[in-house]
Amino acid sequence: MARGTIRYWAAAKAAAGTAEEAYEAGTLAAALADARDRHADRPDFARVLVRCSFLVNGAQVGPRPHESVTLPEGGTVEVLPPFAGGAR
Repeated sequence: MARGTIRYWAAAKAAAGTAEEAYEAGTLAAALADARDRHADRPDFARVLVRCSFLVNGAQVGPRPHESVTLPEGGTVEVLPPFAGGAR
């Protein structure tokens, strides 16, 4: 089990009601499940979270199963909702 920080950006920040919080989890899946439980009183949070991309210490998680993404001690998880714009 590792401890670190989850940072929320844009719509994820608004849905969580905070810019960041601590995690204590071994995998990204466990950290996100704990976050969903913590914010169960904020129904938009779970809806936003399923559309997000994630970085762990600056590395993209991409399509990897979240259960396979090990979180490091002192690490940072960035929660990035889809942003407007981009290529057409």
